[in-house]
Amino acid sequence: MYNISERRKFDPAKLDPAKFNSSKLTNSFEWRLNFYDKSPWYEVSLEDFERYALDRLRVLAEIESSFARNRSWEELKSVTTRQCKDHLPLNSSSASTVDTQAERRNDHLGHFVLRLAFCRSEDLRRRFVKAETALFRVRYESDDTKERELFLQSRDFKWTEVNSEEKQQYVKELKGLGIQYLENESSTTERLYKVRWTQVPDLVNKRRVLLKDGWAYVPSKEQLSIVLRAFEANLENALDLTARSIMRMDGDTRLTEILNHMSRGFVAGVASEYSGPTTGDEIRADMVDDLAKRHFPLCMRNLHECLMRDRHLKHFGRLQYGLFLKVLGLSIDEAIAFWRKSFSNLTDDKFNKEYKYNIRHSFGLEGKRANYPAKSCQQILLTDKPGPSDCHGCPYRHFAPDNLQTSLLATYSSQGLTSTDLAEVMRTVKEGHYHVACTRVFEITHAAAGVKKGDGIGEGESVTHPNQYAAKSIELEKAQQGDAMVE
Repeated sequence: MYNISERRKFDPAKLDPAKFNSSKLTNSFEWRLNFYDKSPWYEVSLEDFERYALDRLRVLAEIESSFARNRSWEELKSVTTRQCKDHLPLNSSSASTVDTQAERRNDHLGHFVLRLAFCRSEDLRRRFVKAETALFRVRYESDDTKERELFLQSRDFKWTEVNSEEKQQYVKELKGLGIQYLENESSTTERLYKVRWTQVPDLVNKRRVLLKDGWAYVPSKEQLSIVLRAFEANLENALDLTARSIMRMDGDTRLTEILNHMSRGFVAGVASEYSGPTTGDEIRADMVDDLAKRHFPLCMRNLHECLMRDRHLKHFGRLQYGLFLKVLGLSIDEAIAFWRKSFSNLTDDKFNKEYKYNIRHSFGLEGKRANYPAKSCQQILLTDKPGPSDCHGCPYRHFAPDNLQTSLLATYSSQGLTSTDLAEVMRTVKEGHYHVACTRVFEITHAAAGVKKGDGIGEGESVTHPNQYAAKSIELEKAQQGDAMVE
C-alpha cells in the first residue's frame, strides 16, 4: 500500500501515535477529487479494510457492466451516480450536514485496498484503471465548479495557459477548432492550454487540438482530457509499483483471502447479502414448478428441469437449488415436501436417511446450525465447477455456445426471446460478462412489464444474484396484476 520511498522510511516501532490520531486526520482531504498520491498512514480495522473496499467495488463493478452493455456516457453517469449515492457518497466541501472528511477517508482507504486486489495481473490492472478513470470523470463533471478549479490549481498538470499574443498569432487555426473570437478577431475570452502533444494523444487523433512544434493547443472544453490522461498515467505507475511489492503481503492469509475475493468482483459484480424471505410460508411446494417457468433465471431453471427429468440432483446441484428456494420463501416443511415429491423414485426410508438431514442442515436445524445464505452469481461462477453430468453452475459460463443458445430459446422463447436477440447475448458471453448476458435476457423477457434495454433489474443495476432476478420478476408480475385490477 506504500510507495517505495514511504516503505523505506516506515518503521512501526517509531510511529508517534499522536501523529496519526483521528484529530490529525480531519484536515487530511482538502478536495473532493483525488489522485490518490498519498498512501493511508493510519490504523484501520480488518472490518473497515474490507467494508470500504467492497463499497467501492460495487460501484466499479457496475461501471464495468456499463461498458459491457454499451451504455452511453450519460447512461453510465446516471447509473454510477445512483450507485455512489447508495454505496460511496462523496460530497463537496460546502456540504454542512455530513462529515465530508469521513467520506473522503473511506473513499481513500477503499481505493488503496482495491489497488492491492487488482494489481496482480495486466488484465486486472487495465480493467481497474478504466473503471477508476470513469468514476473520476463522473465526479469531476459533477463537482462544484469553484472547488474543481482550486483542485486543478493545486496540481502540476504541465500545462501553460496561452496568452493573448499567442492566441492572436494562430487566429485562423484556432477558429477552425471552434474557438470564438470577437468581431475584430483581436482576442477571445476562451482559455487555451499548451501541453506536449504526448499528453493528449486522444485529442490529436480526433483533430481537436492545434499542433505546433510538438505542442498541442487545447481548448478549455477539452481540458478534462489532460486531467484524465494524467490520472490514468498516475494510477498505472502506482499499480506497477504495488504489483512489485505485493509479495510482501502473501504471508498474511487474513488479507490475501479478502483480496483474492475482491479481485473476482468484475466477473459477476458484487452481490449484497440477499435479504429476501428466509423462512415462513411465502411459497408452497406445489407452487415451485409454475414459479420456475415464469420467474427463475437460467441457472435455476436448468436445475429445476434436470430435477423434474431425472428425479434427482447431485450434491452441489441440490445445494445451489435448495438454498435458492429457501431464500425465495420455501419453509423447512415445504422444502422437505418439495424434495420428497421430486425424488419420487426413492423410498421414504432412503429419502429420510440420505437427504432429509441435509435439507434441515441447510436451514440451520442440524450440525453447527448455521443459517446458510443462497449462492451469489460470483460464487456460482467461481466455485464448485460442474462436471459433464452435473446440472449446477452458470449456464452462460459452463454451457457450450451451441447448447447455451438452444437452451435460451427453449426456455425463454415463450417470454419474448427470439433468435435475433442471441447475437447480443452471446457477444457478452464471449467477452466473459456472464452476469451482463443474464441481465440482458431479463430485460428482453420482461419487456411486456415495461422493462427497457438498459434498465436491468431496476435503475440500470445488473443481476448479481439469482434470488435478485427471481424476486424482481415476481415483483413486476404483481405490479402488472395490480394495474390490471385497477383498470
